[in-house]
Amino acid sequence: MNKITNLFVDTKTMAGRCLLLTRRNPDMVLTSFVAPVMMMILFAYVLGGAINVGSASYVNYIVPGIILQSLGQCATTTAISVSTDIKTGIIDRFCTMPIKKSSILSGHVWESFARNGLATILVVAVAFLVGFRPKADFAGWLLVLLILSLYILAISWCSIFFGIIAKSPEGAGAFSVFAIILPYLSSGFVPTDTMPKALELFAEHQPMTPIIDTLRTVLQGEELQSHTLAAAILWCALLLTFFYFLSVKAFRKNIPR
Repeated sequence: MNKITNLFVDTKTMAGRCLLLTRRNPDMVLTSFVAPVMMMILFAYVLGGAINVGSASYVNYIVPGIILQSLGQCATTTAISVSTDIKTGIIDRFCTMPIKKSSILSGHVWESFARNGLATILVVAVAFLVGFRPKADFAGWLLVLLILSLYILAISWCSIFFGIIAKSPEGAGAFSVFAIILPYLSSGFVPTDTMPKALELFAEHQPMTPIIDTLRTVLQGEELQSHTLAAAILWCALLLTFFYFLSVKAFRKNIPR
């Protein structure tokens, strides 16, 4: 019990440190909070009128894609933060202190979860202002919260792994290329059947599409296909597990014994 309590306290301390650093860094604030809001406004008012997604409102259609794209931007901040801690040597100092070493990474995860959660709330709030009208019931919102929580944890551990293995904070920032582009190459912004066949095949079988389809269907109060929900949860769980173990292994390889 004492070990669990100590881990919780150490993780809380590390998460508080990460939150403080984020608050003091204008670049991180811009990337995590301002950019997602601007993307929501851009797609709603500039591009929305030129894109046909059938009978659905384009704002209602793109909200899940904007959320995942925004979370990708936020994950870049985590990757850069982890890489900076390693390159400046602060993690080496932490490892000489009487703290749980695992709290160093879990602290970044807690901070990432809080920051991503706030970014999601901001995006949804702006979406309401530009015409977003969900029809989900209470159970539907709980399911949305579950899917987003799993995805945030998965992409947080993914960004931590890239932050550990990157040669520099700038290199860790390149992680955004994958995290931001993948939602575009999915059903997030246009139906996949409007894409060229090769791209359509990729879009239908990459992780973002079932996650986005699940969120969109639930938010609009439509009937959810069980295989779509299963694919969304399975992808999140696989990514979370895979990058968690990769991150832990890479961290143990790079920290002092």
